[in-house]
Amino acid sequence: MSKLIRIIEAEGSNMVNQKYLDKAEVLIEALPYIQRFNRKIIVVKYGGSAMTDEKLTRSVIQDVVLLKLVGFKPIIVHGGGKEISRWSEKLGIKPQFIDGIRVTDESTMEVAEMILNKVNKKLVAQIESLGVKAVGISGKDGQLLKTQRKYSNGKDIGYVGEVKSVCPKILQNLLEDDFLPVVCPIGMDDEYHSYNVNADDAACALAKAMSAEKLAFLTDMEGVYKDPKNPKSLISELHVREIDNLISNGNVGGGMIPKLLDCQDAIRHHVSRVHILDGRIPHCLLLEIFTNKGIGTAILGDEEKRFYEDK
Repeated sequence: MSKLIRIIEAEGSNMVNQKYLDKAEVLIEALPYIQRFNRKIIVVKYGGSAMTDEKLTRSVIQDVVLLKLVGFKPIIVHGGGKEISRWSEKLGIKPQFIDGIRVTDESTMEVAEMILNKVNKKLVAQIESLGVKAVGISGKDGQLLKTQRKYSNGKDIGYVGEVKSVCPKILQNLLEDDFLPVVCPIGMDDEYHSYNVNADDAACALAKAMSAEKLAFLTDMEGVYKDPKNPKSLISELHVREIDNLISNGNVGGGMIPKLLDCQDAIRHHVSRVHILDGRIPHCLLLEIFTNKGIGTAILGDEEKRFYEDK
């Protein structure tokens, strides 16, 4: 009986040792990516279902905090469309959309600014609770996002802003002082009127202005597919020259088209890589950035070599 117990104990010890070896392998796999991106800026656009689920929210915040602590310089740009719609309905304002864009009259603009700032400060508190200094700002602060009125196929959609210029000094100062900036996508025009800016567009504009190494979009989609009807056709890496063909061939549609055009614009303005990730997957940022295989779609410049030759 004692011999059997010793065998069981030995096997148990081996299992425990393997468990820790597996953890060590994960850390070793992450090492070259930590080295490569140390002190580099990554802009994370945070939106979709990951904002409405408390567990997913904590997962995203943990990922961004870890990126900060291992040497990245993250900047979060967040949306809040679902929350704006919810509060608009509570206040008797029926949400209206034209071509998928929220029509933003004065009342809706007031609600949007209030809710986005509320979301902003909640994210700041969650980051601070994990021991990292964070500062929440809007695109109005320091004239970060100068905007002009945006039209949808010639239609007036109200106080919806298109980014005209970016003044990145406030973000540069915050990063220099070791803060993690959290940006709410509200901008101002030349007459100081507030405008609601699409969070994807704001993230893209900030990534370009800050010469970010990476731009990551957290979405409700797994990434880009060669064939949207085939879940096995996820494209792990995509050269920017391939985007036009995907769109013209009808392989992508809906909300993915403007996102891909933002990706294309960012890459052509010297952002090294853009990632489209499923924010519904816990720790999707870490899985994409720190593992060889990744889980989403990485878009890179035409001259760049693939990181993952086995993809």
